[in-house]
Amino acid sequence: MRSEKLTDYLALIRFDKPIGTLLVLWPTLWALWLATNGQPSFTLLLIFTLGTFLMRSAGCAINDYADRNFDKHVERTENRPLTAGRIKSWEALMVAGLLALVAFLLVLPLNTFTKILSVPALLVAMIYPFTKRFFSMPQAVLGIAFSFGIPMSFAAAQNNIPLYAWVLVLSNIAWAIAYDTAYAMVDKNDDLKLGIKTSAITFGAYDVMAILACYGVFFVGFAYIAIAQNFASVFWIFWLSGLGLVFHYYQLINTRDRAKCFQAFKQNSWLGALFFIAIACSQN
Repeated sequence: MRSEKLTDYLALIRFDKPIGTLLVLWPTLWALWLATNGQPSFTLLLIFTLGTFLMRSAGCAINDYADRNFDKHVERTENRPLTAGRIKSWEALMVAGLLALVAFLLVLPLNTFTKILSVPALLVAMIYPFTKRFFSMPQAVLGIAFSFGIPMSFAAAQNNIPLYAWVLVLSNIAWAIAYDTAYAMVDKNDDLKLGIKTSAITFGAYDVMAILACYGVFFVGFAYIAIAQNFASVFWIFWLSGLGLVFHYYQLINTRDRAKCFQAFKQNSWLGALFFIAIACSQN
């Protein structure tokens, strides 16, 4: 394979932009630590970490295939390899299919419940890029796709999904809507011209308020989990620190400046990492 082609394939799966993988990985790690009381096996940790990377990469390839006729009209995406013609549509589908296949092979050693959950996880990841054509809140679908690592982690570790795990799922969906709405604010003007639907467009002038409301759901959900699981008091220090981060994000997105909204989106990984540390330090 020519080095130029390999570079384009890596760009297709956003290998040089790990933020998407991190935003899927943190919730998965939250769940693994909760499901195993802070002691996940190396096997589970390896399977879910690699699976996160592979499925996010496959999702990027499918996303570029779905948006190949839109991306050329958006300043931020016009030079992506598929849109720019450096790779073919069938190549993007081939890459997505191979990555998804390897991800499925990774879960084969796990229990039946986990393997069953991997099917809707794959379907939602593949469907999400197309929802921008007809659904006013595609960010909610993204949130569901980015949350499947949570029930799958509990299924793998406990063969069961307790109530508080579903609260974690809802909290993560709200978080995804928050950060991806900030992301959508970057392309809002281009998306309006193209007729693409996003939460930034749907929320309109209330976009910043809606993002803060989603963060509110996220923090309330984690407060419930902390109380239900009898977390150590140190958790609340991290929880309050997280509010400080959200205030920082608010200052960025309230400008509605494209660069600052994008900065807020990328920095959400800090919030995911903060709550992972909080969980790791707070389990009794």
